[in-house]
Formats: sequence, structure tokens, C-alpha cells
Amino acid sequence: MDLVKIGKLLQDLRKERGLTQEALAEKMGVARRTVSRWETGANMPDLDVLIELSDLYAVDLREILNGERKSEIMNMEEKETLLQAAQYSNEKNRRSTIVVSVFFVIGILALLGNVAMDMLDAADTFWVGFLKGVSMGFAIGAMILGLLYVTGKLAKMMEAKRRLLGLDRQE
Repeated sequence: MDLVKIGKLLQDLRKERGLTQEALAEKMGVARRTVSRWETGANMPDLDVLIELSDLYAVDLREILNGERKSEIMNMEEKETLLQAAQYSNEKNRRSTIVVSVFFVIGILALLGNVAMDMLDAADTFWVGFLKGVSMGFAIGAMILGLLYVTGKLAKMMEAKRRLLGLDRQE
């Protein structure tokens, strides 16, 4: 137990209620100097006085004994949780951006390859037609995969595949 921390909380609570040390001392039936000792952490109030103080200040007895208000603790915990969630989300977005970028770079390169073959006026042989078809297939496939990934459909398809193959069971 940190008596100084408890004393500081008692002082803050008293001031929030607009009470002087003297006024609080009168309410509690103690000397003003006793209140001062509580607030500096030199002494602790008796348990029955602590209970009266928690009623007077409308705070939980545990908050006084911890020297912190529950709402402050909860606010810090909520803030920490939100920061962790934001970090998780940022990491997931970063990975998604990389994956989508790779899909679209492959698609653009395939389209550029197709355009280059057209500009070179290569003879219409089987292999030139084959390469044009493959490059166009890569371009369209990469764009479709990128779109499926962004919309989350690719993850759902992979999950369905795992279920069908029975890979999601842990034995």
C-alpha cells in the first residue's frame, strides 16, 4: 500500500467536494491535523473512517486503498487495449497492402508484356499468340485475385477449402 498515493487521492477527493481540511475534520470528528496526516501519507485513517470517507466521496473503498480511481485505471486499460487493436489493424492493413500491390504489379507487368509484343509486330506464330494469351491471363488473374483478396472473398474461399479437406481439425 502506497500511503502517499492514498493521501494524494484523499486530498483530491476532499478538494473536489469543496471541503477544507478543517471542514472534513469536523464531519469526521477528528482534528484538522489528523486530516493533514492522512493526506501527506504520514498516517492512515482507521477502517471505519475509511468506510465513512468512501461513502462521503461516493467512491469504492478499494479505490481509496489503491490510491487510484477505478475510472482512471479503466481509462488507461481501455486506452492500452485500443492501442493494441490499432497496432493489430495497422499490421493487417500493411500486409494487405503488400499482397494487393504484388497482385497488381504482376498484372501491370503482364499487360506491359502483352503491349510490348503488339508493338514489336512479332509474327503471328503459335508461340507469340501463346505468350500474348498467357500474359493477358496473368494480368486478368492477378487483378481478380487482388479484388478477391481486398473484399475478403479469397480468405473465405481458402477457409472453405480447408474445411472440405478437413485441415482445420486439430487432433
